[in-house]
Amino acid sequence: MSTDAVSRAVMRHVLIGPPLRLATRMSVEGRAHVPRDGALIVASNHLSFLDSIVIPLASGRQVHFLGKAEYFQGRGLKGAAVRWFHTTAGTIPVDRADPRAAAGSLEVAEAVLRRGDAFGVYPEGTRSPDGRLHRGRTGVARMALATGATVLPCAVIGTDKVQPPGSNGFRPAKVVVRFGPPVDVAALQARYQKAALLRAVTDAVMDAIGDLSGQERSGQYASDVKSALGA
Repeated sequence: MSTDAVSRAVMRHVLIGPPLRLATRMSVEGRAHVPRDGALIVASNHLSFLDSIVIPLASGRQVHFLGKAEYFQGRGLKGAAVRWFHTTAGTIPVDRADPRAAAGSLEVAEAVLRRGDAFGVYPEGTRSPDGRLHRGRTGVARMALATGATVLPCAVIGTDKVQPPGSNGFRPAKVVVRFGPPVDVAALQARYQKAALLRAVTDAVMDAIGDLSGQERSGQYASDVKSALGA
């Protein structure tokens, strides 16, 4: 077993997995929908930083997520610990201050998928500022169409109670992770083209997430709602 595999096993089965499962009483529904291998896009709602931790635990696969470059730049013992955690978890650093980062992040995600790994994406683009499910960005569709990866809808429920917005602390609360059947991208490709196809795939993903999460839908982009709330 490689050093990376040992680190992932220690994180999943010793340091992170057991205490997190205990604190959240995490339950997983629809795990049979998760392919054991192959290119996979896990498309989820987004309520908390904790989502990127519970989704890989629930899926049984390493799921790569984009993360702030600052996670890898800390100093001292704390910085080393944070860097180890994100490196082991498969977090991919992105400099959010770089205006080219958004375009580059799609290329990074596609590289992950082309080597047959799993990549997690939050189509809303940011955490929900009000608990509702907001309109999806089309990046998820672009990745799916460019790579042919399976698109798996996922809903995370309760993580905003464990780590409320703006808080760095954790509170014991029930968390549920639900996976649904893959989105039938091929069927949509037979009906739509170009921009209409991107929107159709994205809306199908968001509809599936909404069915799983039970969240109220807003029809707006989360970033616009966040700006209006001053969040």
